[in-house]
Amino acid sequence: MTAVTARAHTNIALVKYWGKADTKLMLPQTSSLSLTLDQFYTDTTVDFVSDLTADEVVLNGQVLTPTASQKVRHVLDLVRQQSGETRFARVNSTNHVPTAAGLASSASAFAALAGAASRAAGLTLSRTDLSRLARRGSGSATRSVFGGFVEWQAGTDDATSLAVPFQEQVDWPIAMVALVLDPRHKKVSSTQGMQSSVTTSPYYPAWKTVVADDLAAIKPAILAQDFTTTGEILEANAMRMHALTLSANPPFSYFNGESLATMQTVRDLRASGVPCYYTLDAGPNVKVFCQEADLPAVTTRLAAQFGADQVIVAHPGPGIAFL
Repeated sequence: MTAVTARAHTNIALVKYWGKADTKLMLPQTSSLSLTLDQFYTDTTVDFVSDLTADEVVLNGQVLTPTASQKVRHVLDLVRQQSGETRFARVNSTNHVPTAAGLASSASAFAALAGAASRAAGLTLSRTDLSRLARRGSGSATRSVFGGFVEWQAGTDDATSLAVPFQEQVDWPIAMVALVLDPRHKKVSSTQGMQSSVTTSPYYPAWKTVVADDLAAIKPAILAQDFTTTGEILEANAMRMHALTLSANPPFSYFNGESLATMQTVRDLRASGVPCYYTLDAGPNVKVFCQEADLPAVTTRLAAQFGADQVIVAHPGPGIAFL
């Protein structure tokens, strides 16, 4: 076997999953739906070699400690179990996305790892099986195996919790403007935040109903290219997810002052006749959903407020590829 390199892109959940039903198998409490983005991705090379005494993981040029690489080694162990490979792996990964800042770097990272490691070990997995494998490293990675609009079906066990493409070829002139307000590591990880919300927010049972309703409504809106309905659903869904963090005990938030200012700017743009909607994952960085024709108005306003270097325009992106 030789080294294999895979590239996977990040995704932004439009209808979010927030909470695990099984932390070992990374099964979510709810299904979810996302859009894969073209501007943020991870390249990962995996090589199983004979002279290593342990897995060696390098991320963005830095050798990770065994503690920091625990999830990576877990996925490698799963690959070894499936393939019969007995050697340790050398993993070299580069994130073209700020890590742990709410821009889904773990999604692209573990999707790329699943692809590269499985191929390097001699496996030829279907994309469905790759999505199951990627899920074991990071839940949202299951969606980054596919391009365009992707649904992660929650399932009830390892076999049934997987991603399926909803609309991979997106011929709708839409964009997602990412505003990088703070590229630093967040103080509360997604895993910690989810667990706290599930166990302490009195509103968590209602969240599961919200997600089911939003999924049922957003899918026909996407197929009809109904921009307004899609935008209204993704914005409301994001705010209801973040309401869980504010209602947890103790309460916490991923917003900062600039996050709140951006949300108001988006509302102001809408009021002035520029249709756009915001969403946030577990981090302060805001993503603004808009139509291609309105990109100049949206980016000009955000660049004037926060600086052009903070504004990145993304479009629907592809699924996993081998380089």
